[in-house]
Amino acid sequence: MPDLRTNKPHAIIVMGVSGCGKSSVGEKLAEALHLAFVEGDALHPAANVEKMSKGIALTDEDRMPWLDRIGDDIKASLEKGEGIIVSCSALKRIYRDRLRAAAGGNLFFVYLEGSKALLTQRMGERKGHFMPVSLLESQLATLEVPTGEQGVVTVDIDDTVQGIAATALDGLATLGVTG
Repeated sequence: MPDLRTNKPHAIIVMGVSGCGKSSVGEKLAEALHLAFVEGDALHPAANVEKMSKGIALTDEDRMPWLDRIGDDIKASLEKGEGIIVSCSALKRIYRDRLRAAAGGNLFFVYLEGSKALLTQRMGERKGHFMPVSLLESQLATLEVPTGEQGVVTVDIDDTVQGIAATALDGLATLGVTG
């Protein structure tokens, strides 16, 4: 859906640590805003997935090609005049700035935050995901909360997926993103 003020399509990243609900919320937002959804985890190189599956935290060097691939997908979508929503942990400011640059600055973030206890519980309940609960601690240590960054909506995850998505949509609407 294009921004009525600028006539530009929207690019949105649903971000946060593993287990916060990026994929589920991203799918709901994509449905509500009539945008394509891309599962960021599916864009990881095989070597990254293998490392994480073994409980080995990724380094900045591991993440950069993945972030560039996400950035390329966002840029390509925007250049076609299409909006897009991508799930991506985007844990550090440098990662978010790299993605903003790829999107030409036309990028919003929905940051899903929750307590360590809730995140651990949710990760433990997931079936068939390569990310072990043991890596949550390293993600939390790496996370640079996007407080004060422009174009970021923060949503507490202590709610249903539907409720989280509704809160995110309300926040995005205050930034001019509407469906």
